[in-house]
Amino acid sequence: MELIATATFGLEAVVRREVEALGYNIIKTEDGKVTFEGDERAIVRSNLWLRSADRVQIKMAEFQAKTFEELFQQTTAIYWERFIPLDGRFTVTCSTVKSQLHHPPSIQSIAKKAIVERMKLAYGFERFKETGADHTVKVTILKDRVTLTMDTTGAGLHKRGYRVSDVEAPIKETLAAALVELSFWNRDRVLVDPCCGSGTIPIEAALIAGNIAPGLNRKFVSEDWKFIDKSLWKEERKNAYDAIISADQCEGRIIARDIDSRAVKAARDNIEEAGVGDYIQLSRGNITEFKPSDRRGVIVTNLPYGMRIGSEEEIRTIYNALKHICAADPSWSVFAITSDKEMEKAMGRRANRRRKLYNGNLETTYYQFHGEKI
Repeated sequence: MELIATATFGLEAVVRREVEALGYNIIKTEDGKVTFEGDERAIVRSNLWLRSADRVQIKMAEFQAKTFEELFQQTTAIYWERFIPLDGRFTVTCSTVKSQLHHPPSIQSIAKKAIVERMKLAYGFERFKETGADHTVKVTILKDRVTLTMDTTGAGLHKRGYRVSDVEAPIKETLAAALVELSFWNRDRVLVDPCCGSGTIPIEAALIAGNIAPGLNRKFVSEDWKFIDKSLWKEERKNAYDAIISADQCEGRIIARDIDSRAVKAARDNIEEAGVGDYIQLSRGNITEFKPSDRRGVIVTNLPYGMRIGSEEEIRTIYNALKHICAADPSWSVFAITSDKEMEKAMGRRANRRRKLYNGNLETTYYQFHGEKI
């Protein structure tokens, strides 16, 4: 099958590397998605292991359609019965951009009718009870090019299941994982988040350090599908548990701090729920009090901005503290996401790299200040 790992704009290269690390062949990388080859086991493994992708879809077909008749005929030609059983529930969603077919309700209606007609022919029934597992088909039309996909994930991959306490404007788990991966930090180095909020970045770092599959403790919609043998889910979950690396095998440390006691409490609740307390040192503290004691440490942080923004004075205090940390030990690197366009000026240096990313609907920049090699 052709599978698609969808991605937030700007994270396609990160998701591609994750897919490749699972051993699957990449077909192509486009804005917002990475297409790769895989079988039923690949659906299971990619849902369990992809850290930065939004969801995993099966690509059912791709074709040109400028009329409803073309959409109907080509949708009917697909082997839907291979994936949707006689009692399967299915819904159709739609998005359309710059296409002659531009009315989503009509597109959804035609596509569902086509799938029903195909299933009537395949199963020899006129009516379907739809009492079984859920199947969501998406019709995406861009410049008259139709892509039909079926979602295998259900709730987005960022729904790890550990977020039980929150602060204002928390960072998405998948984005937090990508920030850690883009820092090229590893479990043998120190990682510090001095503005940890509800603890998402340290938790995602701990999952990486412990080689813990991010989807290990949640359920996916395709677990109930008949064409994927349930034994695959059991096998891959067991393999994932066996692959975990304990905290005492990690030479580095993950340090989470925040000046706000409410944030520290939220972080503690989430860390406990995620089961990664052994990997993270959490405390309340001001960033100005932090002194680097290890070489080649990495700061990865979601700075206050947008809904989380503090006073101008507080923001400048954070920037000055980051400057002093790097001055105290030039081997330290700083990776910070913010919507503030003045960060480089405040840091007194140009970032080695900048990456435009979206935190929800807010455009941000991920500034990467590399430390000196030692």
